[in-house]
Amino acid sequence: MMHAGQALLLPASPRFIWGTLLSALVATMALDQWSGGQQWWLPDVLAVTLVFWAIHQPRRVGVGAAFVFGFLLDVHQSSLLGQHAAAYAIMAYVGTSMHRRITWFSLSSQAMQLSILFFAGHCVQWVVRLLAGDGLMPPAVLLAPLLEGLLWPVAVLLLLAPQRRPHDVDENRPL
Repeated sequence: MMHAGQALLLPASPRFIWGTLLSALVATMALDQWSGGQQWWLPDVLAVTLVFWAIHQPRRVGVGAAFVFGFLLDVHQSSLLGQHAAAYAIMAYVGTSMHRRITWFSLSSQAMQLSILFFAGHCVQWVVRLLAGDGLMPPAVLLAPLLEGLLWPVAVLLLLAPQRRPHDVDENRPL
C-alpha cells in the first residue's frame, strides 16, 4: 500500500544495486587511505549504502551481503577481523526489519531515525575495539553518525533516481 503522493518506482536493476555497493566499498576504502585511518569522524559511505539497499531491496541485500562487505573492509583496513562485519550485519538486520515502516516517514525523519542506527553500528565497532584493548575513541568520533544521517537524503535521491518513472500524464492509464 502506498501513501498519497508517493511515486511508483521501476524495479531496481541488480547490476545497479551491486555496482553502487562496490562503488561505496571503493569510496570507503579511498576515504580511509586518504585519512590514513585516523579520521574517525569521516562518514561511512558503505554503511549508508548497505542500509539503503537493506531497506529498499531487502530480498537482494541483507545480512549476508552486509557481513561480506564488512569483512572485505576489515581485511582492507587490517583491523580486528569482524568489527565492521558485525556492525554492518546488525545494521542490515535492523534495516530489513523496519523496511516497511521507515519509508512512510519523511526524509528528515528517516535521517534522524537512521542516525541512531548508524550510532549503534559505530558503538558495536567501538565495543569490539575496546574489548581488543584499543582504548577509548576521541570525542570527534561522534560526528560520523551525524554526518551519515545527513548523507541519508542525498543517498535516497541518488540511489532512487534510476527507478523513478517519467511523469507523463495519460488519461487512459490510471497509474
